[in-house]
Amino acid sequence: MDVTLSDHSNTEAEQLLRRYADGDPLAAQALTKRFLSQVYGHAKRLLNDDAEAQDVAQEAMLRLWKIAAVWRSGEAQVSTWLYRVTANLCTDVLRRRRSVGLDEIVEPADARASATHQIQQKTRTEALQSALNQLPARQREAVVLRHLEGLGNTEIAQIMEISPRAVESLTARGKRELTVRLKGHRAELGYVDDQE
Repeated sequence: MDVTLSDHSNTEAEQLLRRYADGDPLAAQALTKRFLSQVYGHAKRLLNDDAEAQDVAQEAMLRLWKIAAVWRSGEAQVSTWLYRVTANLCTDVLRRRRSVGLDEIVEPADARASATHQIQQKTRTEALQSALNQLPARQREAVVLRHLEGLGNTEIAQIMEISPRAVESLTARGKRELTVRLKGHRAELGYVDDQE
């Protein structure tokens, strides 16, 4: 399913931004409801840390509010702008991590499922996140945007400020690398089939 917003939805988002800039607090609530979960999800996948992802999502939304009064209609989709800001903020967080040398912390899975399912889901999530973390940052960002966020190459190219062809290359290389890294772990992740 493609989760990118249509031109119509972007026009609505731009109208909400203008209303917010004119002092309408309900417009901010509507924009937050529309975009916060997407921004948070994107940050969570890039950072693999719930608290940092929440901080990044809040900062991205604050930056949207700050530029609302000077938003230039038609230059970019609001969603594209938010994904780009989120990716840049995540890059800053990852740079700080490397300079400080903090260990990455994996968040536990939701406790609503059965214990067996929960353990298996957590193992799968950790394995995927571990494999994603081993990719170069640009490959990881492209793979997350394409295969986990469901965005199209054109929008990813706008977000990453590269060509659609470069997006194709990054996602193809990233997907191949993930396949190689996860192939030997199919049985332990609960993916048992005759093709092994």
